Amino acid sequence: MATDMQNLIGANEEDDEEEIDMDVKDEDNEDQVNGEKHSAAQMMLGADGMMTSASGQFQTQPQLQEQVGTPGGGARRSRPLEEKERTKLRERHRRAITAKILAGLRKHGNYNLRVRADINDVIAALAREAGWVVLPDGTTFPSKSQGSKPAGGTSAGMTSSSSQMLSQQAPPTSLHGVSSRHCTSVEYNACHMKGVFLPTPSLYDLSPSAHSRSSDMVGDGEEQTESLPLIAGSVEAINDKQLIGLPPKLPERDFAGTPYVPVCVMLPLGVVNMKCELVDPDRLLKQLRVLKSINVDGVMTDCWWGIVEAHAPQEYNWNGYRRLFQMVRDLKLKLQVVMSFHECGGNVGDDVCIPLPHWVAEIGRSNPDIFFTDREGRRNMECLSWGIDKERVLRGRTAIEVYFDFMRSFRVEFDDFFVDGIISMVEVGLGPCGELRYPSCPVKHGWRFPGIGEFQCYDQYMLKSLRKAAEMRGQSFWARGPDNAGSYNSHPHETGFFCDGGDYDGYYGRFFLNWYSQILVNHGDLVLSLAKSAFESTCIAVKLPGIHWLYKTSSHAAELTAGFYNPCNRDGYVAIAEMLHKHGAALNFACAELHTLEQREDLQEALADPQGLAWQVLNAAWDAYTVVASENAFHCHDRVGYSKILDIVKPVNDPEGRHFSSFTYLRLTPLLMERHNFAEFDRFVKRMHGEAVLDLHV
Repeated sequence: MATDMQNLIGANEEDDEEEIDMDVKDEDNEDQVNGEKHSAAQMMLGADGMMTSASGQFQTQPQLQEQVGTPGGGARRSRPLEEKERTKLRERHRRAITAKILAGLRKHGNYNLRVRADINDVIAALAREAGWVVLPDGTTFPSKSQGSKPAGGTSAGMTSSSSQMLSQQAPPTSLHGVSSRHCTSVEYNACHMKGVFLPTPSLYDLSPSAHSRSSDMVGDGEEQTESLPLIAGSVEAINDKQLIGLPPKLPERDFAGTPYVPVCVMLPLGVVNMKCELVDPDRLLKQLRVLKSINVDGVMTDCWWGIVEAHAPQEYNWNGYRRLFQMVRDLKLKLQVVMSFHECGGNVGDDVCIPLPHWVAEIGRSNPDIFFTDREGRRNMECLSWGIDKERVLRGRTAIEVYFDFMRSFRVEFDDFFVDGIISMVEVGLGPCGELRYPSCPVKHGWRFPGIGEFQCYDQYMLKSLRKAAEMRGQSFWARGPDNAGSYNSHPHETGFFCDGGDYDGYYGRFFLNWYSQILVNHGDLVLSLAKSAFESTCIAVKLPGIHWLYKTSSHAAELTAGFYNPCNRDGYVAIAEMLHKHGAALNFACAELHTLEQREDLQEALADPQGLAWQVLNAAWDAYTVVASENAFHCHDRVGYSKILDIVKPVNDPEGRHFSSFTYLRLTPLLMERHNFAEFDRFVKRMHGEAVLDLHV
């Protein structure tokens, strides 16, 4: 704790002492100026002959001493040394409290505050997350979505002068609608690595547990004599601790009678180990029974290609999955299964490492062109390049044949689960992280949010396809990738290809982007045609990511490098939606909380528009009569977060029946099973099912 305090208050104690001395000096200077002003007034004004006159008469010494010692009667020119020391002590104490607040915000709320942040930074961060706009000079007002500015209010019951001063700097009303998230640093960086949604976690929710956490951070027993208000509102003293008065309860929608949306829960990534053995079955069984007790519809699990077909082609080991599936069937739960043809490890939320099959890695050592490749020749071994979909480079089989053989083996192995209807959906992995996209933003190659990423088309098989397409157009010199598209962390205006009026909208640019995006659509088309054959009448689904940064630019560069030909003058998601509809596949779009991200300052700077992207993709799917499912991209345990998910899964009035077909919750963890979190999840499931709940207020 001492180390944390040192880091939060500042690495250099001498700097702090300097600042404190400057604060004291400022107070002295202010006192001195006030004293001089008062003396001048005494010289100029007379009061019944008792004050100093222009002729040089002076008032008596006792009168002067009485006036100096009387509050409001004058100010000392210099302050006693003892009072200066007391001021320093108060300042140190105030900074120590601020440091505790910052430590709590970083630990529990995951706020990205600078090292030497002060209480103004804390107030500004809370205000922005609650939907307010805070300008650099401190001017604060509601965003457009909040409507007109509420009537101002003042803090009540403040116990120190510093608290009163800071309460005037806070937003004029209590902050509301702020959610609480328990996210690790890895989870927090989700938006930086996968582009789906990542909101700034909040310190507060409107639940009792969050209220108690607030009290721990604001007041810490009898030793804490001053309080620093984090949000405007009343402060109550209870058991020698100060609690922040939360705003009135806000009404939320009543989802009773709305359509029934099934809810599944994702199982841990490593529920089956590399030997295809079920990990800790007793503990898992207890957790599944608890989920069943609140009427969760089912669970989702990944079936990893790197586990099942690990050692030799067409030698499949399904033992661990059979035991897992039998456990699920015994509890009368449904199963959603992911055909995971990518590696696990290195991406957001990956807590296990599951590589591609060993025999595939051996082929890759002698022929690295089976993997996606960037302009500099760096290979991405997260999944196989789509350039080998029809190339017999995998021990005599094409990539498409390898995927089909795996899916057919799964269908035969678990035929009884399909017949009984236990397996309700099969999601087919089509790229990195199981998503239909190019691996354009690999962190291991140096990409950082909000970089544009790079095109992944430089393996020999993709270049061969590009040459063929260029020759068919009669433009053989177009058989190349763009040479002015920047690097992973470039911004559009820094490149000749993505800048406004850049080459992306020229003849060559349109040709290249059309070919690049068509490869993505063709890959999905090929794999889904075989998946439909393998799984017959069972619902199949495809996961689509939300590349929302740079959405407000003309080129939509991040989407272009990911394979979505979606500049401002073209809808790049229509062709994908129509392809899915052709195979009767559902679109699983991890967008349930994208519309909550817009107040994040880093997303605003990244010219992101999560809500705009979400509705464009959803409308493209609905217009193509494609079924839409969804999942949350980040861990959620609070009521406010659940309400926002419900609002998008079940739109108001459900126009044209456009509610989601199912929702998958990320993910089964010990944190979800905690008493308060699980009670909130139980309530969320009831509302998804269209049941009435007792308390309809946050």
